[in-house]
Amino acid sequence: MSTKPQGRVLILAGSDSGGGAGVQADIKTVTALGGYAATAITAITVQNTLGVSGVHPIPPEVVEAQAAAVLDDIGADALKTGMLGDLAMVEAVARVLDRAAGVPAVIDPVITAKGGTALLADQAVAAVRSALVPRAALLTPNAPEAEALTGLSVQTTDDLRRAGEALLKAGAAAVLMKGGHVPGQRVADVLMTPAGETLFEGERLATRHTHGTGCTLASACATGLAQGLPLVEAVARAWDYVHQAMLHAPGFGQGHGPLDHGWPLRSSLP
Repeated sequence: MSTKPQGRVLILAGSDSGGGAGVQADIKTVTALGGYAATAITAITVQNTLGVSGVHPIPPEVVEAQAAAVLDDIGADALKTGMLGDLAMVEAVARVLDRAAGVPAVIDPVITAKGGTALLADQAVAAVRSALVPRAALLTPNAPEAEALTGLSVQTTDDLRRAGEALLKAGAAAVLMKGGHVPGQRVADVLMTPAGETLFEGERLATRHTHGTGCTLASACATGLAQGLPLVEAVARAWDYVHQAMLHAPGFGQGHGPLDHGWPLRSSLP
């Protein structure tokens, strides 16, 4: 019997009917990395690889009740947030994080879907900045999300660093500034803490199969933290996991295709 810690991850995020992002990607990721996934669903989306055609929010009090049911019985070693939608949901999730005080939270500040559909109301962005950023053990914004949260232009890797410094000053314990939207042949993500930075860099993959990369990376980081990995090690494993999931993408859909979240399991089969 394995003695490795399984790691309980409570996910507060929206459902993706296409299975490539959102809670579906989160559960697959946590499971593939040996963790245990529990959920509090924040919204039901109608979507596939071509885009989002409907968003149906879950009442915030129901989201809190889902989370409380998990925390009071199963417990959690890490929390991960994704799509929240509006101000009331952000406030509800902040209360959940306080209920789970001491449990590290990975905050993925989801603002728009891959196809451009808004997933966070404008008035809720300020609430994410004031209520969730200071509660983040790790914040994982991409360049447009960093711009929305800081008001700074983010066009280069150095811009990512400047925005990251602003988010650390806003209270995040650590930030993983994702560079996928920054032009260039190489992709650079910058993990920043008050103690310094770690750069994760690789060749940009020429692929349309990028649906759910942000959800997947954040959940992989949360799984590592839940299993007791040091922050840098958790992010390094997550980064490699996402890279390989993109390389193993199954080719489904006509638009932004999903990753292969199960590649570690599949690669071990005869």
